[in-house]
Amino acid sequence: MTLEHLQILEQQIAQLDQELATLLHPHQDAVERLAEVPGFAVDSAQQIIAEVGPAAATFPSEKCLSSWVGACPGEEESAGVNYSHRSPKGNRHMRRLLNQTANAAVKAKGSIFEIIYRRCVPRLGHNQAIGVIAHRQCRLIWLILHQGTRYEERGPAVTKRSRYQRTWRMIRQLRNLGYRIELPNPQASQAQA
Repeated sequence: MTLEHLQILEQQIAQLDQELATLLHPHQDAVERLAEVPGFAVDSAQQIIAEVGPAAATFPSEKCLSSWVGACPGEEESAGVNYSHRSPKGNRHMRRLLNQTANAAVKAKGSIFEIIYRRCVPRLGHNQAIGVIAHRQCRLIWLILHQGTRYEERGPAVTKRSRYQRTWRMIRQLRNLGYRIELPNPQASQAQA
């Protein structure tokens, strides 16, 4: 009986997924653009569009969307004393979805989300670092939907320039720590040849 019940539930889930796909067929471009973001998939993109809308037209700015979702840092301050950094209560479903996509995005090797997570985790801890990533993803959702842009990866694995800058930054850090680093001289190797 339990197996039959499980099969019925799986059939109903498949039917609902099919119905959701047919209802969102006119917004297929928006689903595809959101699914390109690391950590997102077609399921999460469909859920986001169902909650926010295909163009996020209800929200005049990315800050308004992140505030509605509850993925922004809270500021409770009086007389210069900060009492709370807790995020405001927002749309529970969207917050849960963004936390799941943020956890998936930090595991994507070479993505900008992985770099930001690694930078924030020692200082903030896992949960708050995931909150930072969720906030960035929420702002990115608004940009993709509202302005109709596509996601473009900006991580270090993408461009030669970013790899070059990272190499020089690491060399500078090593020199500051007292290591002596000599770079190979390309003119001397050409003269010897």
